[in-house]
Amino acid sequence: MYEIWLGLNIVYELLLTVLPWTGGVAAVWVALMAAALMRRRAHWQRTFPASLAMGATIAMLALWFLPLMTKSSIYEMGYWVDWVNLAGLAGAVGGLAFAFIWPLLATVDCPHDATTARGAQL
Repeated sequence: MYEIWLGLNIVYELLLTVLPWTGGVAAVWVALMAAALMRRRAHWQRTFPASLAMGATIAMLALWFLPLMTKSSIYEMGYWVDWVNLAGLAGAVGGLAFAFIWPLLATVDCPHDATTARGAQL
C-alpha cells in the first residue's frame, strides 16, 4: 500500500509543477487544431505515421531526460512504482508531443492555396 501512495504523491507533486503551464499549452493546442481544421486540404492521414514516429521518439528520449529534469537519476529508481511513474510520464510527454506535432504537420503539409490545381507551381 505504501508504494501506491508514494506513486500518487509523486504524480501529484509533478502535476503541481506544471499546473501554471496547462492553460497556455491548451490555448496553443486549440490554436494549432483550429489552423489545421481551417485548411480544407490538410493531410491528416498522410502525416499520421511521421507524427506518431516523432511522438514515440520523444517518449523514448523522455525516459532518459525526465529523471535529469527532476534532479534525479536512473540509479536512484529502486521501487517498481518509480519505473511505472517514469514510463507513464514518458508516455504522457510523447502523447503531448504527438498532439502538437500532428496538427502542425497536417497544416504545413497542405498547400497554401486551396484553389491551386494539382501539379501547379506555388
